[in-house]
Amino acid sequence: MDCFLLALLFIILHTLVSVGYSTSHINACRSFCGNLTIDYPFGLQTGCGHPGFRELLFCINDVLMFHISSGSYRVLDIDYTYQFLLLDDPHMSTCATMVLQGRGNGFVVEEWRAPYLNPTPENMFMLLKCSPESPLFQGFPGKHLPCQNVSGMSCQEYYGCPAWSMFGPKHVGPGLGPPECCAVPFEAIKAVNLSKLDCQGYSSVYSLAPLRVAGPDEWSYGIQVKYSVQGKEAFCQTCGATGGSCGYDIDQNSDLCMCGSWNSTSNCDSVHSASGRRRWSLIVALAGFVICKVSWRYPIRHE
Repeated sequence: MDCFLLALLFIILHTLVSVGYSTSHINACRSFCGNLTIDYPFGLQTGCGHPGFRELLFCINDVLMFHISSGSYRVLDIDYTYQFLLLDDPHMSTCATMVLQGRGNGFVVEEWRAPYLNPTPENMFMLLKCSPESPLFQGFPGKHLPCQNVSGMSCQEYYGCPAWSMFGPKHVGPGLGPPECCAVPFEAIKAVNLSKLDCQGYSSVYSLAPLRVAGPDEWSYGIQVKYSVQGKEAFCQTCGATGGSCGYDIDQNSDLCMCGSWNSTSNCDSVHSASGRRRWSLIVALAGFVICKVSWRYPIRHE
């Protein structure tokens, strides 16, 4: 085969591989869903963001969804300055509507995610119409109930909501049984699992300090979740400052800086960042050179 044609073939092959490599990595990390910005530590594609938040957010018809073991929630907001998310559970009770029969998600995060995700201390969970056999009330009334005021909000106020008009609240006292509503901070129970707690429903509200609202009809209903990232800040700041997107290697579970058409283990200004591409270029060039030399020295003989 003519050496020129061989060289041309390898140039075309190298170009196609380079374009394919580039196309597969450019804009690999989607940065928005609807009107919400998706930034580190979150990601919508595998390998983007922090590994502790993988397979957590999904964009469905421009609606950002948050998925953990207890169910799926709509993301209302992500505050990157104060590091929290606001979530909505459509089956959560509010001041206007009571949702029972255990249809609500509650909030149970996987154990391996616990270092990264937890409801904020300003978040109050109100567990509704729990059975007397609920773990919340074991030993009742001999032991102190976990029910309490949280961030200045309580079930006593919630009893005044229109949604309670069909029930009529019970109050704690000898012979009266457990309360119809038990307000707890997340730290007290670590998981809001309606089945295990033997409760029919729940509500969740959060305090927007220093704002104080008049009553439960003005409370902020939803789940305020604090997120935290440990030990990655310096790497990701350097990566972002050089125009990259912070991510991770799926196989090695190590940090990666995504730099458009290539990835780096340091930052996008690193002279070693494109070593993989350069190594491939060198292999292609050497292969082409060797084949050309062999073809020139040992031409194929036609019978």
